[in-house]
Amino acid sequence: MSATTPPPNGLAPLSAEEEAVMRALGRMMLVLPRALNNDLEREQRMTASEYSVLRHLSESACGHLRMSELAQACDMSLSGMTRLAAKLEAQGYVKRIKCDSDARGWNAVLTENGLARLREAWPTHLASVRHHIFEHLTELDLPQLAKALNAIAGDS
Repeated sequence: MSATTPPPNGLAPLSAEEEAVMRALGRMMLVLPRALNNDLEREQRMTASEYSVLRHLSESACGHLRMSELAQACDMSLSGMTRLAAKLEAQGYVKRIKCDSDARGWNAVLTENGLARLREAWPTHLASVRHHIFEHLTELDLPQLAKALNAIAGDS
């Protein structure tokens, strides 16, 4: 809607500062994932999604995750995760095994090669995160920013 259109239900229009933040967040949500992905692809020939799968598996308490849990953690559909896990399995980074508790379910397990690949890619990802995010946040209260971003994401 136009800035000159009266807002519905008596809501106050956004201030210029609020509008600037909303537009900057929208742009950042589009640009940042691409930038992080581009750095990984250029330097490691690995997508951010592949990195995310390996990272989540490395952080799991039991060394594996159910495919549906991994898909949710990586913000992917189950079918998308199945395709990606098959690719990572073909590369020797992930193994898929039947769930002990549910014969219909599958677990993804990080292999030693997968952990080695994650360790190889980690410095590139770290440098990318520092460059694209933290170089721009030096004057901000990071715990307060994290709290606000989590609240926006619904993680209060």
